[in-house]
Amino acid sequence: MDTSKYKNTEAFQAGLKVRREVLGDGYVEPSIKRGAEDEFTRKLQQFVTEHAWGTVWCSDGLERKTRSTINLALLAALGRPAELKLHTRGALTNGMTKDEIAEVFLQVAVYAGAPAAVEAFREAKAVFDEMGI
Repeated sequence: MDTSKYKNTEAFQAGLKVRREVLGDGYVEPSIKRGAEDEFTRKLQQFVTEHAWGTVWCSDGLERKTRSTINLALLAALGRPAELKLHTRGALTNGMTKDEIAEVFLQVAVYAGAPAAVEAFREAKAVFDEMGI
């Protein structure tokens, strides 16, 4: 993967490693490549990789499974289906079970509303079906 057009900070490299581990190369490689080819997109990829993944996800304060739990709740509550599907895969990678994911979405139903939970269940089910689980 060519990252030569990115600011090669320690946080960027650490974030890239964690991002790959959680989301998989199949998602990360094309995202980083698009950023390398396009200055506009590169700014976002640099920011997300360095700060979200390299600073927050690399912090020792929470385990990855806990971070995934929080992400799923927030993305469901905010109604971000594409990111929810991506992070559902990541949550499974980080050790969450289908039952735990369902419990998160039930919590969302109580605090963010049933429509948000309905959409979250729908998107997660699509991921489970795609993955054969």
